[in-house]
Amino acid sequence: VIVTIHELGHFWTARAFKVKIDRFAIGFGRAILRRVDRNGIEWRVGWMPLGGYVKFAGDLDASSVPDKRGLDALKAEIVREHGAGAERDYFHFKPVWQRMLIVAAGPAANFVLAILIFTLLFSIVGVELRPARVAEVSPGSPAATAGFQAGDLITAIDGRPIEDAGEVTRRVTLSSGDPVRFTVERDGAPIQITATPERRVENDPIAGRVSVGRIGLALASTQAETRFVRYTPFEAVGRGVEQTGDILGTTLTYLGRIFSGRESGDQLSGPIGIAKASGALTNAAVDANPDPTAIVLNLLLTLTSFAAILSIGIGFINLMPIPVLDGGHLVFYAYEAVAKRPVAANVQEAGYRVGLALLAALMLFATWND
Repeated sequence: VIVTIHELGHFWTARAFKVKIDRFAIGFGRAILRRVDRNGIEWRVGWMPLGGYVKFAGDLDASSVPDKRGLDALKAEIVREHGAGAERDYFHFKPVWQRMLIVAAGPAANFVLAILIFTLLFSIVGVELRPARVAEVSPGSPAATAGFQAGDLITAIDGRPIEDAGEVTRRVTLSSGDPVRFTVERDGAPIQITATPERRVENDPIAGRVSVGRIGLALASTQAETRFVRYTPFEAVGRGVEQTGDILGTTLTYLGRIFSGRESGDQLSGPIGIAKASGALTNAAVDANPDPTAIVLNLLLTLTSFAAILSIGIGFINLMPIPVLDGGHLVFYAYEAVAKRPVAANVQEAGYRVGLALLAALMLFATWND
């Protein structure tokens, strides 16, 4: 579903700019379902469900960014077969800004899908907010050294207000070695506490063995403090955008910490990790309530939320500036917009090979982690 939405982003934007399209495919390999519509577009489902693509008329090479010589040859062939001016319907002869929008529309569709899912969940289902009340402070921990006490209520981190205890956990997890400034309400008065999370290796029921930041706090709120909120549609959209932005921000923070040597990268996952997480979430949803109706509802909610997170991940990965991905195409088009000519064919070929190697290395690393 996520891949289909991604490819539809490319497809609908291309159709809006009247680009001639040969094929819309979900999955690779031999077609198990196939239909050609009245516009001559082949709709295909391949037997290998590992991705999808939109094939524009006139695609010449794997990178889909031919150089000037290739464009001239393509234009001559189109004019010879269809007459002068026919090339204007082809992707490669559209203005560079239109091509950039078509390429960016795939990842954008993933982000829109995530926002839509979060909006529906926040408005129809609602969300439970548990204040970050300190129940216990581990002796000798960074929290104890910093001066935390049982009963403290964390209201903000680094100046950002906190509504739910989960926000504290997420912030601390990716802050090992970095001082974190907490605003705490104690006996009705606000105080400032700074603590530095330390790295610990833990076995997470979803992610498996991970190395994360911890300060030694156990958070728990009373039933009276817990709020269940169902947002209006307008508020839910805002929260959906905020949630998507938070996940993207967390991803960027994590990657930045990997490159700076402050994280090991052991939380990067590939298909095996996704399957494992899906299984763990499914088991948790089933174990939460044995009633068949509750199981179905829990599964639906859990896996729908998981789909939103995966959609953001796929959108983000595709924006990475690697030539075989959408982000790499955007880099080539940005060069073309500035230089007023496409990237040379030999440079594109080298970039494609390096990009493929980088992507393969990333997948191997993630699979090793899994």
